[in-house]
Amino acid sequence: MAEQVDGELKVARLEYAARDSFLAESQSGHAVVTGFAQGDSTSPSPMELLLISLGGCTGADVYSILRKKRQKVTGYTIEVRGVRREEHPRIYTAIEVVHQVRGRKVDPAAVAHSIELSETKYCSVSAMLGTAAKITSHFEITEEE
Repeated sequence: MAEQVDGELKVARLEYAARDSFLAESQSGHAVVTGFAQGDSTSPSPMELLLISLGGCTGADVYSILRKKRQKVTGYTIEVRGVRREEHPRIYTAIEVVHQVRGRKVDPAAVAHSIELSETKYCSVSAMLGTAAKITSHFEITEEE
C-alpha cells in the first residue's frame, strides 16, 4: 500500500484487456481504455491522457470562472500541445495550452485572469506537470453575433 503522506488516498485500478491496452477504472467508477501499442493504437496512450487531463482541468476552471464573471461564452475549445524529449523516460519538456473562446463581447482581461487563476491556484494537473515541463498558455477570442 502506498504511504499516505498528506491528504486523501485515491485509487485507480487497471486490468490488461487485449491488444496492448488496459481498462482503467477510477475510484469514482468511471472507466477509460489506455494503450501502449506503437503502431496500431486503439486508444489514447498514458502520455496522451496527461495532455487531456491538463486540458480538462484547466478548461473546467476557466469556463467556471468566466461564467462567474458573467461573460457571454458561446463556445470554448482547448488545444494542448506537448513536446517530449527523445531519451527515456520520454517526459514532456514543454506544454502549450491554447484557449479558444467564442462569445459576445468577451473581455480579454477576464479570460486572462481566469487562465491565471487556473494555472496558479486551482488546476492540480497544471501544478503537477509544471514541476517537470514548462507550461505556457495563451488565448484567442472569436466574437460572435
